[in-house]
Amino acid sequence: MKVSSVLLAAALALPATGAFAQSYQSFTATAYRPSVHSARPAAATSFTHRVAGGGSVTYFGATCSQDARNEQFAQLRQAFEASRPTVVFFEKPDCGVDSTEAATIGRMGESGYVRYLAQQHQVPVVRLDDPQAEYAYLQTKVDAERLKLYYLLRQTQRVRTSTSASKATTIKALKQLIANSSYFLPGTEGVIRNVTEFELAYQKYCPAGGKWWKAPAAWFDSSAATASTSSAFIKEMSVAINEFREQYTNRKLTERAQAGERVFVVVAPDHLPSQATSLASK
Repeated sequence: MKVSSVLLAAALALPATGAFAQSYQSFTATAYRPSVHSARPAAATSFTHRVAGGGSVTYFGATCSQDARNEQFAQLRQAFEASRPTVVFFEKPDCGVDSTEAATIGRMGESGYVRYLAQQHQVPVVRLDDPQAEYAYLQTKVDAERLKLYYLLRQTQRVRTSTSASKATTIKALKQLIANSSYFLPGTEGVIRNVTEFELAYQKYCPAGGKWWKAPAAWFDSSAATASTSSAFIKEMSVAINEFREQYTNRKLTERAQAGERVFVVVAPDHLPSQATSLASK
């Protein structure tokens, strides 16, 4: 996968305003691609919670993959058909579906495949995540410098892991993200305006974090980050993101289930624990 494609996918996952953002959104259907590092993962996690009111929520934890041979897709179909959902929730932008099962997986991965299954069974689909709402929530919790540092650090980490980018390529990606950050991270224009300021902020908030271009993926797994780092900054961001997910995503799911619907949800594996715990406590 080219770094430019990953940067586009990263930008689409961030808040966006203005003409530049609109031009990015126009390329969503053809340019958005999930990561491809998932040849044969362990068996997918799937479980169901019954909710007062007669409904249920079935969670399916799916890793990013565009390989139709990946066993998780057969597991996803099996879980989908067993739950007989009346509504399906998914993460990532809605890029529609392709003409066949294999083509849909090849172009749009797991989120596309669950939309394909929903279309085959005439079940409505709803996007679960809301990057703009999450960003607006985080703006009320942390200052602009830490907010921008976190988003830039997370996106460059994704570029590196998705493309096996070198240090030089990762720095180039960071420069591109900073250059366009006024469109994707509104309200942070006065901080971290170049790589030098980024590195100074990183040293300030992650003094024991090692090289920033080698930031571990676990830092951005909000369900595990508090145990994977001694950085108070990373822990604070993870707590705030988990709070948003508990308040925003779970409310949408439980409201539908409490109305008697059978809800089917496909999310990244690291999003499962906090959602399941929250729902079980309802």
